[in-house]
Amino acid sequence: MKSALTFLFVAWCGRLCRTPRGRRPKRHFKQHRNLEQTLRLMNRSFFFRALFAAAALLGCQLQAAEAPHIVIMIGEDEYQTWETLPDFAAKELKAAPYRVTVVQADAADKNQFPGFVEAMPDADLLLISVRRRTPTTEVMNAVREHLAAGKPLVGIRTASHCFALRPKEPEPKAGLAKWQEFDAEVLGGNYTGHYGKDAATITLAPGAEAHPILKGVTVADLIGHGGLYKNTPLQAGTTPLLMGTLPGAETEPVAWTHAYGKKKARIFYTSMGHWDDFKLPAFRRFLLNGIAWALEK
Repeated sequence: MKSALTFLFVAWCGRLCRTPRGRRPKRHFKQHRNLEQTLRLMNRSFFFRALFAAAALLGCQLQAAEAPHIVIMIGEDEYQTWETLPDFAAKELKAAPYRVTVVQADAADKNQFPGFVEAMPDADLLLISVRRRTPTTEVMNAVREHLAAGKPLVGIRTASHCFALRPKEPEPKAGLAKWQEFDAEVLGGNYTGHYGKDAATITLAPGAEAHPILKGVTVADLIGHGGLYKNTPLQAGTTPLLMGTLPGAETEPVAWTHAYGKKKARIFYTSMGHWDDFKLPAFRRFLLNGIAWALEK
């Protein structure tokens, strides 16, 4: 390849330097001057091409550096978010574009979240899909520090009881931590169980029609797979977005927003998040909108 390029270069220079047929150059240095000019032009052209390429590369790097960083924390065994959320991140979030770090619970020790503490200082948003885990105090402190800084959080499905133990469960071992009131304090929820596994009908909450999280979302296409959560009544200061109904059951909120702490960290939660929910374009758009709203994008 290199020899072929050399041949083409020499041939091209020779074509530029040769004189018309039947005529002799007036001076012997004319060909040398033509070659020198050609090389000068080529060097100048190469310089500008390299400059433009470097500028384009720098622009891409700056754009990537400025993209919000989302940390996704996964630790549950029921709803397959260990598969659906990485897929959602690859197809929806990175195209938005967002930078994404996925942290999965350790398979051998479900209360360990390797890499979480290291990822959080740079996190702009934390997305949680965790069920009844007691992570290390370092991990829990990282969650608390993120929220105390006024940074947003999004929770799906079992995030309502992500760090809570059941009443009869023993206290966490040394070095581990629970946050029993996370649902009420952070999410603004009131999880007390669910109505079996029947799919719920999803409707708009009164007054939520113009909310930006619902922009472009066909609510009629949403289905509450996996069972309706009992969340009534929500905490003060929440804004319900979607409601779920089942025959013979109370209407329950299935999505809402909240603000946490002195710095009013934006919180978005939905009790949807079953693997079949992720098959619905309406749900994927809804979750993507919720993330954008939390980031104020």
